[in-house]
Formats: sequence, C-alpha cells, structure tokens
Amino acid sequence: MSITEKTKKSLREVGLTEYETTAYLHLLTAGPATASQVTRPTALPYSKIYDILTSLEKKGWIEVENGRPKRYFPKPPFEALEATRLRVQSSLEENVDQILGELQTLYGDRGLQERPDIWILRGEFSIVARIREYFDETKKELMLAAAILPKPILGYLLLDIARLRSQGVNLKVLVTAKIEAETLKELGRFSQVRVKDQMFGNGVIVDGRKVMLLLGKSAGSEYLAICSDHAGLAGLSKEYFEYLWADAKEVQ
Repeated sequence: MSITEKTKKSLREVGLTEYETTAYLHLLTAGPATASQVTRPTALPYSKIYDILTSLEKKGWIEVENGRPKRYFPKPPFEALEATRLRVQSSLEENVDQILGELQTLYGDRGLQERPDIWILRGEFSIVARIREYFDETKKELMLAAAILPKPILGYLLLDIARLRSQGVNLKVLVTAKIEAETLKELGRFSQVRVKDQMFGNGVIVDGRKVMLLLGKSAGSEYLAICSDHAGLAGLSKEYFEYLWADAKEVQ
C-alpha cells in the first residue's frame, strides 16, 4: 500500500521528524525489524538510525524487543496518536501557568487600547479560540448567525452554548434551511433558533459590544474572520441581526 504525501505531512505535523516518519512507515508496512533492516531499504543514515528509533520509542510510536540485535515493532496508529495527544496535553498543562503568569501580565501592562478596533483572524483554531473567548465574556446576550458556519467549528461551540444557557444568557441562533437536521436539533436544545431562507455570512455578537464575522475560506483554503470591539460596528451588526431575526421562522 502506498502512503500518500498528505498522510506523511500529517505525521510530521503531529510531531514526527521526516526521518522518524520514514522509519515508522517502514516498520508499519514491512513489519518488525532491526536497525540495519530499517536503514537499508529506507536509505536512512546508519549513523543516526539509533537516535531516530530511540526518539520514536520515547514519543510512543514504536516498541523495542531487547536482544542482539534489538528489534523494533510499530505501535498501532491509534495507540501512537493517543500517546502523542496525552504527551502534548501534559506538556501544555505544565507550561500554561508559567506562560500566563508572565506574558498575560505583560500584555495587560501595555494596555488594550493598543489593539486595533478591527483585526483579522486566520485559521480554524484561532477563530474557535477567539469565539470561545467571546463566549467566556458574555454576560447577557449572545447572537449567532450561522448561514454557512462549518460543522467542525460549530461542533466545538455546542458545549459552550449549553454552558451559557445554564448561566442564564439569552441565546439567539439564526440559521438557514441548509443546516443539518441533527445540528439544528442540538442547537434547539440550548437556544432560541430561527430559520431564514436567505442569509449571507456568519457572525457572533456578544452583549452588543463585540462582533466576529466569519468570511469563509481564503484562496489558500484557510478560514478567515474579522473581529471588532468597535461600538459602531458591533451596534450595526446587532441591528442587522435583529432585522433578520424578526422576519425569520421560529423553530419549535
């Protein structure tokens, strides 16, 4: 079976080096092997092969059978990825307090007024992180327009929507008929939902003072969004949302 370049790239993005990716894929396709049996067909440098295999073992991608010579066994991809997830999560938790303790203070000392009134976010995770930050700041009312809101992004937000409902926040979600029935049902459990036949774009409005407008994907297939805490833009966005809301069909 030929391994696609997309999969190889994904392996590198979750933390494997190019050499480690080559070694793991060889073990996965050819089966357990000694160090020399890995280097010959892969052309990996013999002077580095033990460091490569040792690193793969520490990262949780292979196991070692002691002997002369040692033999190396690939772990199942699901098990290896779970080990990677736990390792990354543990590392993040260990460092987050230290980072926030110093850098958040530094950010606060500079003053929020230095941030522009309008700025652009790029990438699904940056957008989700900012929306969830907005959710955490919501005190009274959250308006969400989801004309073409991507399901992966919406999925991240359902738990936050449920939490806000439990806190007594007034939640209004405006969607189009194109939204999946299952997603519509989930949203309806925690918020007021109305359907508008025609609606363009997506947005989040927090307490009438902050707004995010999701622009869709750029030419490079990267999600883009505009964020603002400009009072005029936030107020105009809220007025437009309420105009659409008044004419939309209520979902029971």
